[in-house]
Amino acid sequence: MSNEPETDVGFTAEERAAMRERAAELKAARSKRSAADAEQEVLAKIAEMPEPDRSMALRLHQIVQANAPELAPRLWYGMPAYAKAGKVVCFFQSGAKFNTRYATLGFSDEAQLDEGAMWPTAFALTALSDVEEERIVALLRRAIGRG
Repeated sequence: MSNEPETDVGFTAEERAAMRERAAELKAARSKRSAADAEQEVLAKIAEMPEPDRSMALRLHQIVQANAPELAPRLWYGMPAYAKAGKVVCFFQSGAKFNTRYATLGFSDEAQLDEGAMWPTAFALTALSDVEEERIVALLRRAIGRG
């Protein structure tokens, strides 16, 4: 017997739920859904979120549609994401989903945000004012190669 505290090395309930959602997303992707269906799924998932995540996710959705219309909305691990040619470029992660104190705007390796040998790929969000929106628009433009 060790005197060290016992630690849980498995997945949390929230992580297991996200994996189940991802498996369902992959299964749904094999069926021929329309872009409108995918967007409705994203909007439905946003509607399920508690505030303030719901408002931020909806505003982010609007920002992406207005400034990067080539990114198609879809679900990714049960969260809103935006893909180009089927590959996720950016995503929103609700803080409530994983019991964290803030939501996250993340970018995948498909995003063209490279800046030297080190650059951020995720940003904490607690609110979306005009300042944050401007920064997100600039990041989106860079991510898709227009900035």
